[in-house]
Amino acid sequence: MTGKRMTRAHYYVVRHRGQWRIKLEDQDFGPYMTQRDAVVAAVTAAHRVGQHGHDARVLVQEGESHYRTEWIYGCDPYSPLDR
Repeated sequence: MTGKRMTRAHYYVVRHRGQWRIKLEDQDFGPYMTQRDAVVAAVTAAHRVGQHGHDARVLVQEGESHYRTEWIYGCDPYSPLDR
């Protein structure tokens, strides 16, 4: 590692009031018709910022306060349409 600190870009796909949304820090994107649509949008955005040195990942809500990792830049192939 070069000593340069990576910035985090963690995209959370959540279901809120019956709609799928993406949360990134204090920003909120959506709504999306399906969870898949939100995941594809989040992976695309995470891939873009990952190319600029960010620790980019997508997490999907699986319960009130539980998230599973769906995609990590540099670890998972970039093929959002396969999701």
